[in-house]
Amino acid sequence: MLANEVKEKLIKIVGLENVEDSHVERLVYSYDATPQFQALPDAVVSPRNTKEVAEIVKICNDYNIPIVPRGSGTNLCAGTCPTEGGIVLLFKHMNSILEIDEENLTVTVQPGVITLDMIRAVEEKGLFYPPDPSSLKISTMGGNINENSGGLRGLKYGVTGDYVLALEVVLANGEVIRTGGKLAKDVAGYDLTRLMVGSEGTLGIVTEATCKLIPKPESKQTMLALYQDIEAAAQTVSSIIASKVIPTTLEFLDQPTLKVVEAHAQIGLPTDVQAVLLIEQDGPCEVVKREMEKMHALCEQGQAISVQIAESEDEAEALRTARRSALSALARLKPTTILEDATVPRSEIANMVKAINEIAEKYELTICTFGHAGDGNLHPTCLTDIRNHEEIERVEKAFAEIFEKAIALGGTITGEHGVGVMKAPYLERKLGEAGMAAMKAIKEALDPNHIMNPGKVFAKDCRKRVVVSR
Repeated sequence: MLANEVKEKLIKIVGLENVEDSHVERLVYSYDATPQFQALPDAVVSPRNTKEVAEIVKICNDYNIPIVPRGSGTNLCAGTCPTEGGIVLLFKHMNSILEIDEENLTVTVQPGVITLDMIRAVEEKGLFYPPDPSSLKISTMGGNINENSGGLRGLKYGVTGDYVLALEVVLANGEVIRTGGKLAKDVAGYDLTRLMVGSEGTLGIVTEATCKLIPKPESKQTMLALYQDIEAAAQTVSSIIASKVIPTTLEFLDQPTLKVVEAHAQIGLPTDVQAVLLIEQDGPCEVVKREMEKMHALCEQGQAISVQIAESEDEAEALRTARRSALSALARLKPTTILEDATVPRSEIANMVKAINEIAEKYELTICTFGHAGDGNLHPTCLTDIRNHEEIERVEKAFAEIFEKAIALGGTITGEHGVGVMKAPYLERKLGEAGMAAMKAIKEALDPNHIMNPGKVFAKDCRKRVVVSR
């Protein structure tokens, strides 16, 4: 628990109602969406503006109190779990869209803004913010920035970091800096904006962000291709990319995922096939028509048994919604659902899917696979039970092999979920000893007292998922 002296100082800054340290309130913010991790914070503090954030951080720095910035807690790498206690910094008051600048095509937001609310606001003005994580209905922009989130449209449009132009950040000593601006070009000094995006709250706390917008595409079409051969579906992904067509969305779902998603969504998804590809393209009408016809032909050449284009936007939206619900649908089957992400070059998708299936069979596990196949980002998802310790041991070994295989194929251990605690044991395998040393040097320079989301990104001795309690 916080010392009374510290608590009184925090109350003076944000008010009594914005400092919560009851057991119930601490319990609510002791975990995120990551299975098997839980740790009680000492308090939950809700600032109302950047000035208050800076003052809170100064106190934490003076007293060596860990501070964990948190949005909606949809994190999947235990990145917002307060594993070392301290303060959870909650942005429920800092949730405004500050500006939509139609002249410069930018939107400026506070970190607590819900992603979908912002997307809808800019689309009302005929503009478009492409990043669309599956949790967009509840995830916050601050969380998206901390994790550099991706989404279904990542293949064509990229990830969150590709749209962040400027940030306001509170550093570990309480100083406030501004990076970037509403600029098409800016090469003045180190790119601190890019450094902060994806840093998972370990280098500073984002209190404001300006993001790039683009014109809203004039048309969009959605297609579903069915396969009885998983490897044929994966090979079709490579064929589409090799044809120099870059669709907006190119998603993969295997049969176990299909069955569960259909039972959950009940929109008529086929469950008697081994895999489906969900494909979308947007842009000028004539371009969309031409490229959808080309991808239709490639799917048929790739052994698809059926290729159908959605007849209405309602039908297309139902397909997108079903895909976004994959995790929540799978979570209904077993007490513990562990969703991971590994990314490989697009040309290696078929090999990666095959490897995941072989690893699942080797360890006698149920692993459903879906994900953003077009950008090589797959989500192998294991359905298990934390109470079965022997099975959890096999789960750990299976995922370790999956990550090793991804790296061997020229890939990485995470494409969008971040490192947090979950992937920390595997990070050095990707970056090497020198790469880790460079990252640690940056951390040490900006946060010498290690108060900013400690215990994340850099591995400790434990290489297993654990439940932490205080």
